[in-house]
Amino acid sequence: MGNSMLHHVEIYVSSLPRSIEFWGWLLPKLGYEQFQKWDSGISWKYRETYLVFVQAEERFLNIPYHRCRVGLNHLAFHAKSKEHVDDLTEALREKGIQILYKDKHPYAGGDDYYAVFFEDPDRIKVELVAPSMYEGIF
Repeated sequence: MGNSMLHHVEIYVSSLPRSIEFWGWLLPKLGYEQFQKWDSGISWKYRETYLVFVQAEERFLNIPYHRCRVGLNHLAFHAKSKEHVDDLTEALREKGIQILYKDKHPYAGGDDYYAVFFEDPDRIKVELVAPSMYEGIF
């Protein structure tokens, strides 16, 4: 059946300008390039996979996103290294973006899981995780 890689993910957002500011800063740091742009949306692409952000219609904005409801919980991205996680953590702090689980950072995911957790403007949790010594074993 061909390639099973994820093709794209489309996320409706409450404020496209705020999302463009956030994701337009973050995604290039992860190797993504802007792919498409139109009046109500934008996308960034990495290899064959792209992320799309679309302005939600006003009539659907009355119930805000919450990651504990049915639907998307979070987006997790591969980091190149632990240093990549550390560099991004520092850049997030400089931008005033709150690091989640500060008391356990960078091991909030477990003793062998080096990552940083934070939120986008709609409070979608985002994670950048370093390669594990176990990757490729299973």
